[in-house]
Amino acid sequence: MAAIDRVLAVMARLRDPQTGCPWDVAQDFRSIAPHTVEEAYEVADAIERGDFDDLRDELGDLLLQVVYHARMAEERDAFDFEGVADGLAAKLIRRHPHVFGEAGATDADTREQLWEQAKADERAERGESDPSALAGVTLGLPALTRAQKLSRRAARAGFDWPDASGPAAKVREELEEIEAAGEDPDAREAEVGDLLFAAVNLARHLDVDAETALRRAGQRFERRFRAVEGHARRDGGGTAGMPMDTLEGYWQAAKRDE
Repeated sequence: MAAIDRVLAVMARLRDPQTGCPWDVAQDFRSIAPHTVEEAYEVADAIERGDFDDLRDELGDLLLQVVYHARMAEERDAFDFEGVADGLAAKLIRRHPHVFGEAGATDADTREQLWEQAKADERAERGESDPSALAGVTLGLPALTRAQKLSRRAARAGFDWPDASGPAAKVREELEEIEAAGEDPDAREAEVGDLLFAAVNLARHLDVDAETALRRAGQRFERRFRAVEGHARRDGGGTAGMPMDTLEGYWQAAKRDE
């Protein structure tokens, strides 16, 4: 039995209303969806750490999510795993005419244009009538990823600065607007949001993935703050009661140690 067939058979057994696992039988699309998102992040984490043994396991967990959703859909006579796989193969061929068709595309910009045009054609075939360049950018994406995708789509439609100096100036402008917002909580939220979006746009111009950059910044902060806590414990106290000047000294020491 092929490995994927074995996985599908195991899932069918788990979902059997009479002899399956009660937890698995009780699940539905909504209850499984958070696990699907979580597993995708765990795949990204394994890649970030360069742990290929863990990556193999996490990819299996992510595949489980696809198998799970496909099984639940099959139980409703909506589609099955084979339909998912066939649809994926057809989509990949359709979106790569420079590989499987006659369209030539040797540079990245042309390939991306073909990809986006294929996606637009697919939306039209589904009867989606939104003509915007931003159509189809799902709300379910992480906020930074969605912001970067929105700004990239707008740039392809001609709404963009010629270089990174424009978005860099916009970041400085948004900082000033946060200060001008005063104590109005709604205004402050809006201006902080604009600042974050401007920073994402700057990252795009610098060929930096904003989601990856922030994730790594979080890792650096955690590593350095743990070092600060270690310095504080060695000096006989905790961080809560120490002067900020002392904590800043610990922070700079942690940076130097890296």
